[in-house]
Amino acid sequence: MTILNSRIAQFGNFLRGHAHWLRTLQWVVVFFYLFLLIVPTFVHLPDESARVFNHLVVFAQFVFWGIWWPFVLISMLLMGRVWCGWFCPEGMLTEWASERGRNHPIPRWVRWQGWPFMAFACTTIYGQLLSVYQYPLAAMLVLGGSTVAALGVGYWYGRSKRVWCRYLCPVNGVFNLLAKLSPWHYRVDVDAWKAPQAKVVPINCAPLVPMRNMQGATECHMCGRCSDYRGAITLSMRSPEAEITQVAKGSGWETVLILFGLMGLAVGAFQWTASPWLVEAKQMMAEWLVNRDIFWPLQDNAPWWILTHYPEVNDSFSWLDGGLIVAYICGSMLLLGGSLYLCLKLADRILPGRDALSVHKLTQSFIPTAACGVFLGLSALTVNLLKHEGVATAWAPAARAVLLSLALVWSLRLFWRLAGQRTMQWWPRLGALVLAGLGLALYGWAWVMLFFVWA
Repeated sequence: MTILNSRIAQFGNFLRGHAHWLRTLQWVVVFFYLFLLIVPTFVHLPDESARVFNHLVVFAQFVFWGIWWPFVLISMLLMGRVWCGWFCPEGMLTEWASERGRNHPIPRWVRWQGWPFMAFACTTIYGQLLSVYQYPLAAMLVLGGSTVAALGVGYWYGRSKRVWCRYLCPVNGVFNLLAKLSPWHYRVDVDAWKAPQAKVVPINCAPLVPMRNMQGATECHMCGRCSDYRGAITLSMRSPEAEITQVAKGSGWETVLILFGLMGLAVGAFQWTASPWLVEAKQMMAEWLVNRDIFWPLQDNAPWWILTHYPEVNDSFSWLDGGLIVAYICGSMLLLGGSLYLCLKLADRILPGRDALSVHKLTQSFIPTAACGVFLGLSALTVNLLKHEGVATAWAPAARAVLLSLALVWSLRLFWRLAGQRTMQWWPRLGALVLAGLGLALYGWAWVMLFFVWA
């Protein structure tokens, strides 16, 4: 184990010594990203005969939504925020702009802790209204708009910093949560940090991590710039449960993002296209409107940047469609997220040692299940694209069931451990676990409906 730890630490030092390689790699990703984002908007929309390797729009769709985003989430769980530090085009561009920018101080509104949830929620809902997974114009507006904002924030705030990544990136909060399960982190030796140093060469931590007090992998971009700094920072292995059980305290906004964002809103965003409830609601509303001679909500004349509007392929949303989609997603957020929070709140009341943060601490145990759900939702497009290419996908239902079951069991295990930090008496621990399990069962049933009942 000592030899393994030494090799891991050496790899961290290797990253520090070859930072220019990482920057070159990031520029390659930037140009590839911009090509797939911009060029497909000039290509005609694909027909049923189009495939991944004979149509650029389908290829870009497969790369962005079939490979890129699902496996970025997997990378967070396996290696921490390596994507952010090694590959992310927005991180590269915002830091590049900041190196040449105005160096204004970061205002208080940028530091608002609610941005991770608000940015995630608004981007998700807007992307659904535009059918961002299907159409290159929508992808360019949603992803490209985020990139332009990253450049602007980088140019205006900070000096060689990733202010956008730290505070405003729509997926920053999601990545923060998933990185807590990473088996890798940069460990800080407090005693070595305090030891006298003959000469300390300053380094630039672009994501604004307070290195001296860094205890987890949440905000670290794993770029290696700080490796062996003051002889105190070392790339190390840890238990994937270590940060949640030993470091993370949780917060109100993290709880909102986990329960109402990743486990509520995201389910609605993935579920609405297959939901018979939405179809029934649309039929009822349409009849009600027609009976009262109200026809404008049934028109599909919204521009493509407000609602999906591609009449050339017979795909356009009416105003009624848009309103029902938003209502369905927000309803899922409130109903499912609220139910999960109620279960956790009741579980928190059963356990002794309750304080202002205790329910938020317990919520951290739901991160594995929340992460699995988002991955299953994104990878559904991967499976559909593979099926369209003629690849056998009979394995998909079983794989989904196994992944979801493992994630649920892991969350229950984490909850049991967190409850054990407050009491070793089996009765309150078991009662709290049952309540947490009830909430997780409700969440799991939402995915069962999508993949097995409505499929």
